Amino acid sequence: MIDIPQKAMVLAAGKGTRMGDLSLRTPKPLVSVAGRSLLDRILDHLAPHGIHAIVNVHHLADQIEAHLQAHIGRGAATVSDERAALLETGGGVKKALPHLGTGPFYVINSDALWCDASPEGGALSRLGKAFDPATMDVLLLLVPTEKATGYDGAGDFFPSVDFQEPDDTRTLSFHGERPSAPFMYGGIMITHPGMYRDQPAGAWSNIEIFRQASKQGRLFGLVHTGHWMHVGTQEGIQSAEYILQQLEEKILPSDVARLASAEQKT
Repeated sequence: MIDIPQKAMVLAAGKGTRMGDLSLRTPKPLVSVAGRSLLDRILDHLAPHGIHAIVNVHHLADQIEAHLQAHIGRGAATVSDERAALLETGGGVKKALPHLGTGPFYVINSDALWCDASPEGGALSRLGKAFDPATMDVLLLLVPTEKATGYDGAGDFFPSVDFQEPDDTRTLSFHGERPSAPFMYGGIMITHPGMYRDQPAGAWSNIEIFRQASKQGRLFGLVHTGHWMHVGTQEGIQSAEYILQQLEEKILPSDVARLASAEQKT
């Protein structure tokens, strides 16, 4: 096992075409959901762990770079510039390798919005503690397909053995010709630089990394224990805002009760 990685690649270069006209004036990472941008929500998850964000930019790159200036100024973020050519997910990570160091790192899709079940049981810390470089090349955060808000796909993966405990990890296989799969990729993973060094320059997808790891029996998954939302469309924004409102209404009363109880004991 390893300590929690201290670098994260945040994939923020895409054009976000499914957002329609909104994407023409606002890059998807800066789309606001319940008053806070998707990118800021990811940075909020990284900050408590001291994780440095490497953020790639292409579409409306100036907006994202300007938005990050405070983070860049205090050494919490670095921009990987893809203005010349959009490199997709895998090509973008390969280009950013000089910023990512020699150890394992996170890769995070900028349209993934997640809420952790608890501060101690957050997705990033759970992935970091579960990643074992001796047996794993890639560890994916998985979301049960039927519970993935805003996701309209058929799922991605089958585990080799059913998950029994929250912190179980399992090797994964693609759904292939089967019509659906019980788990989808939640847009957060841990991998290491060696998976990218021998890959070609230019545009290519991280799916190639998943396939390579799967062939070696080194593609693993861990199931997310909190809430997860995909924000790829304007309808997805509305769905995510509804879920966040419901969570707030459920969480805040219990917090108030807990605090009131603590005050009575003092």
